[in-house]
Amino acid sequence: MSWLTEFVVYALIWWVVLFAVLPWGVERDENPAPGHDAGAPKAPRLWIKMAVTTGIAAVLWVIAIWLIRSPWLSFRN
Repeated sequence: MSWLTEFVVYALIWWVVLFAVLPWGVERDENPAPGHDAGAPKAPRLWIKMAVTTGIAAVLWVIAIWLIRSPWLSFRN
């Protein structure tokens, strides 16, 4: 497996995990300012969610690469 393939696997895992992490801790603003969406979160904390996503994706990526490279699980047969 090349480094490019491993990077693509990581990127795919990262995006899937991001969409799973985005709804964590979302609180609606009860009195939004005029012109703001009523469903928009008060504090989205995107940097924290991106950091958590990176950590979870790294762990899942290591597990995925280990499974792909393991001799007892073959995708070639």
